[in-house]
Amino acid sequence: MTRQDLVTASSTAPATGTSHRPPLIDPFARAVTYLRISVTDRCDFRCNYCMAEHMTFLPKQELLSFEEIDRIASAFIARGVRKLRLTGGEPLVRRNIMALIRTLSRHLDGGGLQELTLTTNGSQLARFADELAACGVRRINVSLDTLDPVKFRAITRWGDLGKVMAGIDAAQAAGLKVKINAVALKGVNEDEIDDLLVWSHGRGMDLTLIETMPMGEIEADRTDQYLPLSLVRARLAARWTLEDIDYRTGGPARYVQVAETGGRLGFITPLTHNFCESCNRVRLTCTGTLFMCLGQEDAADLRTPVRASEGDELLHQAIDEAIGRKPKGHDFVIDRRTRRPGVGRHMSVTGG
Repeated sequence: MTRQDLVTASSTAPATGTSHRPPLIDPFARAVTYLRISVTDRCDFRCNYCMAEHMTFLPKQELLSFEEIDRIASAFIARGVRKLRLTGGEPLVRRNIMALIRTLSRHLDGGGLQELTLTTNGSQLARFADELAACGVRRINVSLDTLDPVKFRAITRWGDLGKVMAGIDAAQAAGLKVKINAVALKGVNEDEIDDLLVWSHGRGMDLTLIETMPMGEIEADRTDQYLPLSLVRARLAARWTLEDIDYRTGGPARYVQVAETGGRLGFITPLTHNFCESCNRVRLTCTGTLFMCLGQEDAADLRTPVRASEGDELLHQAIDEAIGRKPKGHDFVIDRRTRRPGVGRHMSVTGG
């Protein structure tokens, strides 16, 4: 299917029709230009820092339909959102997900959206990489914490490293730019970070390291998992030349250039150094709940106004009210005295 075929197939989707509305500015004068949408809370992995092994997922009838997701996304795009990221759970396990991506891609053609992308565990990429590229997706993030197949199975519980590697191969063959996201875990992969860096940069992929976040009850004690990236960076600097650069992708990562490899290395540090002062993001769950901050429980219901009217007036009122409550920052902490998660919901619910 050609790019024009995809555009034609989605041409019957509703237009935004609300371009006259003002942009979204939060109480701290930050423009909201980035919407992350969790299309499902389900995942084919059970990563031990993210989920309990035996999860109870949402009933399918509680999820937003693709039409409702498109309507909410279109409302945000009409208000100045320029980057849209689909997440999960694992977004590519939702049935017929490419129909949604094809529909959303019309905003790329119309100029309302600068980027449509997704974060994935890579397990389904071999199936979908070509079609993602045909829909105008230009880059994706792949979550990968180890290159050791045995350790990979232990971390993900259900994952197959070979399938992920095949997915990355397919994505690069389709022309997608791939960035690797790795959660730094004490005693698990901290001795592999150099190897991940060499492997990623050797394949022309950026690598971003992420501190584990205190979200949702899991079997493990997060104080045993937490590895501060300030320590990781100091260790890396003993071997590599790390040069701070002014490079941004629209997300919270702060990047350095590794002189010896020529590649970029990002750090996402919600605990050792939060990134709230420049936050431009909000997150929509698969049930229509909008979280204005990843690390706060306050949220807004967008499903009810969407279902209450065929017009978008109620939806825009709900969005305005929500952005007016966007907090200055989060309060994540991990220590022996604070064993409970910072927020009760799992990362898979909010969508990363």
